[in-house]
Amino acid sequence: MSNLWSKIKSGAPFSIAEAGVNHLGSLEVGERLISSAAKAGASAIKFQSYKAKTLCTKDAPRFWDWEGEEKKDGSQFDSYSILDSFGKEEHLELKKMCDKHGIEFMSTPFDFEATDYLDEIGIQAYKIASCDITNHPLLGRVASKGKIVMLSTGAASLEEVKQAVSVLEKGTDKIVVMHCNLKYPTENSDINLGMINDLKREFGDKYVIGLSDHTMDLRTPAYAYMLGATVFERHYTIDKTMGKSADHWLSADPKDLKAIIDNVNVAHQMYGKTDKNCTESEELAKKYARRSIVAAINIRKGETYTEQNLACKRPGTGLSPVLYDSIVGKTATRDLKEDELLSKGDFR
Repeated sequence: MSNLWSKIKSGAPFSIAEAGVNHLGSLEVGERLISSAAKAGASAIKFQSYKAKTLCTKDAPRFWDWEGEEKKDGSQFDSYSILDSFGKEEHLELKKMCDKHGIEFMSTPFDFEATDYLDEIGIQAYKIASCDITNHPLLGRVASKGKIVMLSTGAASLEEVKQAVSVLEKGTDKIVVMHCNLKYPTENSDINLGMINDLKREFGDKYVIGLSDHTMDLRTPAYAYMLGATVFERHYTIDKTMGKSADHWLSADPKDLKAIIDNVNVAHQMYGKTDKNCTESEELAKKYARRSIVAAINIRKGETYTEQNLACKRPGTGLSPVLYDSIVGKTATRDLKEDELLSKGDFR
């Protein structure tokens, strides 16, 4: 676990393919999700672990509009109950597949039972869904396992995030606070990446900042990375046209996921150093593109340096023009030819 936390804390991009329940109850589809996410370069793939009966009441209204629902006027319970067949054994198989394909296994538990069995099968990092940021009993149960916890903050105020983090801190000091907009999909005008700055100010000194992205724009995570979010997740499917789940059509497919990861890797490369200074690649240009103080015309020993007989020209291998004002008015100690660079002993 320490190695995974060190990797996440390093500042290098950590990408999560959010498969959720896009396996549709099939381990074969689950492995296709896992293998393709690994091939695309994802650091982890994340599933969702729930049972409809512990997630919502039977008449909880839907908060989404998806024309593919089996029951057009049904409830959340109707939608989730056709996707909740996986339990401990199936999640153990998913973890084995992740180990086989060299990608980190993660999941979001929605109840105590899932939290416990995920711990038993060896999960290293939990994800808390935005909808459970005020579910302090669940937060406490997850934190009690002492694992890495990634907390989505969609639809939450900063005060609610602080309260949730304080609950998690009772069991773990390995926390990722993830900006999120809890709308599927999120319009670019609603993602409000500037809120990452608020999370950085409040939690950045102690914890890692991330992004749970529900936009359809393949550039969003790269922009978020530039603002300081180094962990990011995106809903993921192998086929956007698959049924049963409303997630498929708004998810990234393997081609999209690779593009997202490539974009973030470019952003990481471009971000580079944070202390402003000359880089090695600039040294040659610095030497020859900057200017030096030179004789504008022939100057004889004993003459006074003036604005008329001095100039600033390339290369920058002589005295810097920052000394120009201090040299004007002084006396030449030797003869200088036009365009000859001055040196420290050439004036008094």
